[in-house]
Amino acid sequence: MAHSGAEAASIAYKVFTFKDKKKKPEESLSVSIPEVGLWLFCGIFSSVTSFEPSKVLDPQYGMYVWPSAVVLAQYLWTYRDELKGKTVLELGAGVGLPGVVAASCGAAVILSDKPSCLQNCRRSCDANGLQEVALVGLKWGEVSPDLVLLPRLDVILGSDVFYDPRDFEDVIVSVAFLLRKNPEAQFWTTYQLRSADWSIESLLHRWKLNCVEVELDQFDADGCDLAGSSLPGKHSIQMMIITQRTESGHG
Repeated sequence: MAHSGAEAASIAYKVFTFKDKKKKPEESLSVSIPEVGLWLFCGIFSSVTSFEPSKVLDPQYGMYVWPSAVVLAQYLWTYRDELKGKTVLELGAGVGLPGVVAASCGAAVILSDKPSCLQNCRRSCDANGLQEVALVGLKWGEVSPDLVLLPRLDVILGSDVFYDPRDFEDVIVSVAFLLRKNPEAQFWTTYQLRSADWSIESLLHRWKLNCVEVELDQFDADGCDLAGSSLPGKHSIQMMIITQRTESGHG
């Protein structure tokens, strides 16, 4: 996909460095994620007196690293030894930080998003020399041929896919389909708490899914700074592991 000169000039590369100081010698991983500058979109609306950034940015939120993505990437880095040789799918990948970390740790990774966002995924893979990462256009809630034809999965990732309550059930439908097709797989997801009224509990029950919350301090993700970045800041982030419910009702 060709880019205009303005868009190309607005791309900035954000580096995230994950460290494991418990290992001797210390182990670390640095990944570079391209982001498209906010000014490019805001400038278009600079003459509108009732400008609301949230309304402008909604279609473009796949062009940035969000706080939940850094937390999920930290979890992947912490359990990187478990990822080697595993097949991992990231849903709603956007710029794909978690998927890039998983691939850098030895997983076979598939990044998925709306077709219009796949260029963001490819840009991140290219920045980190990850030519083997597959890209697939998927729409939440739609059982498409591309979804059906995915290979056997071990782990499904999703950071901030529970962003808009209107999408919650579509996300769960896709996850439930993938977990039924891959009954041993797990869905690892992080999300930012935006409203106490938003919940997926009833949807998990309806689609026969189990959920276990993972405390952030278990993988050193409970601080305001992470991987050399000021994200996640003071945002309230939670992590869950979702699995298919067995006949006995246990995950």
